[in-house]
Amino acid sequence: MDDPSALNGWTACDKLGASLAANQLPIVPHKAPVPASPAWLTQSRLSAPQDAQTLDWLFDEGSLTRRLTALSDNSFSVTPLFEGWQPLRDDECAALELPAASLGWVREVYLRGHGQPWVFARSVAAQSALREGGLNMDELGSRSLGELLFCDQAFERQAIEVCQYPAPWLPPEHRADNLWGRRSRFNRGPLSLLVAEIFLPSLWHAVNACAENP
Repeated sequence: MDDPSALNGWTACDKLGASLAANQLPIVPHKAPVPASPAWLTQSRLSAPQDAQTLDWLFDEGSLTRRLTALSDNSFSVTPLFEGWQPLRDDECAALELPAASLGWVREVYLRGHGQPWVFARSVAAQSALREGGLNMDELGSRSLGELLFCDQAFERQAIEVCQYPAPWLPPEHRADNLWGRRSRFNRGPLSLLVAEIFLPSLWHAVNACAENP
């Protein structure tokens, strides 16, 4: 595990200082269709009953990185897909208590087991929160943000919310309807991060295989 202290500071904003000063912050526009925001629900608000295995994975409050590492017999890896500044989605702004279309840092990755994409993860934070909160999200690379959050006891996790994630928000090669996703807000002083994790079919195949061959 890399020393989380190496990620402290706000180098991510320093690197963009010139463009910030000129009010020319580079923005990557959304290319995927923008569906209506889903209804994110806590466990007590779920109307349809779910099987115990699904609920166990969706609402487990431990480190997902550690659980995937155990499931994969230590064959766990992170593949960055996108990192950059974007206007945050409406549901993200609402969760972070930000004005609509606020600018934020977006990090999208695959969490892999045995080389297979098991989870699509999207983490976002407001530009101002990153500057004030001292976290270099742009320096994570193939390291797990989730593991950093669980190693830093100053982060407080809010309630887990789940939804059936809109297919257009997924990477093209994994777009499918009715995939379960969950999200949590992590707070540390002025810094708030919203972490969403969408469980892909390959994860459930691995979970079922492990249950059949303990």
